[in-house]
Amino acid sequence: MTIARPLSPTPRSTLTRKKNRAVLDREVLYEVLDAGLVCHLGLLLDGSPVVLPTGYGRDGDTLYLHGSTGAGNLREAAKGAGVCVTVTLLDGIVYARSLNNHSMNYRCAVVHGRARAVTGEDEKWHGLRVVSDHLSPGSWEHARAVNPKEFASVTVLALDLAEASVKVRAGNAGDEPEDVAHGTAWAGVLPVHTVFGTPEPAPYVPGETPVPAHVADRAGKPVDAPRE
Repeated sequence: MTIARPLSPTPRSTLTRKKNRAVLDREVLYEVLDAGLVCHLGLLLDGSPVVLPTGYGRDGDTLYLHGSTGAGNLREAAKGAGVCVTVTLLDGIVYARSLNNHSMNYRCAVVHGRARAVTGEDEKWHGLRVVSDHLSPGSWEHARAVNPKEFASVTVLALDLAEASVKVRAGNAGDEPEDVAHGTAWAGVLPVHTVFGTPEPAPYVPGETPVPAHVADRAGKPVDAPRE
């Protein structure tokens, strides 16, 4: 069995507040990244910070990002600009007896580094498949393949997961002793669950066309459920 390398925080990936919520198990990093569907890619573009939702997928210790060749942020990242990628999963709203101690239960991964443009044709195809399998597993085999024009219009970036941090908050409210003893407000957790709904066929799909198993099997399941 292969044991993953533990996270080794650098100055910018070391938590400065709530350090007890830091998780140094690299497997937890993988779990958070694999459970999310959209990341946010942040960098400086023309001197201003830009943070945009971006499609991604993970293969081992490499995070693949993709988007249009016309996207300014991806072009800048491809030049070697420093980037920050975040994936956050909200698990619950924490209600306390004091407003100050209200909080959220969450799992958050933050990755720092410099992405590289994937220029080799074989790895680019691989990166596109990794992203496709992450967002819509099964579609690579089911849908029409990417044609040469489409392939040329897509940028694929690879980001190493060497510099990353994970922060997790779970459990109930952290009320002050006096609020626990004498307060009267309700306290607890309101769980947050995101689930896939019922598939809705496009209007041009004939009514007798069955929903493929790779789509139908996800209906009603939590978005962050482990993938088979």
